[in-house]
Amino acid sequence: MTKITFIEHDGTEHTVEAVNGLTVMETAIRNMVPGIDADCGGACACATCHVYVDTAWEDKTGERSSMEQSMLDFASDVEATSRLSCQIKVSDELDGLVVRLPEQQG
Repeated sequence: MTKITFIEHDGTEHTVEAVNGLTVMETAIRNMVPGIDADCGGACACATCHVYVDTAWEDKTGERSSMEQSMLDFASDVEATSRLSCQIKVSDELDGLVVRLPEQQG
């Protein structure tokens, strides 16, 4: 099973098992990871699942779509590695993925 580590702004880590085919956001919600609210339910219509992808994983998580980029324009503290976790599909290739949560989602 694929493991993903979510790191809260204060450094608290949550390493959870993810089901392939789900999204990183769905994985966080199923495992009650604090800071991932997913107000829109994964429709890429809010930015409450904003994460920073660890630079070692950028290539494996893919590029932002234009819709995702538009939603990130409304997010706070956007960085080069910012993604909406609802737009990252879990696969075996992401085993060990590390994402960090922005301070305002703490």
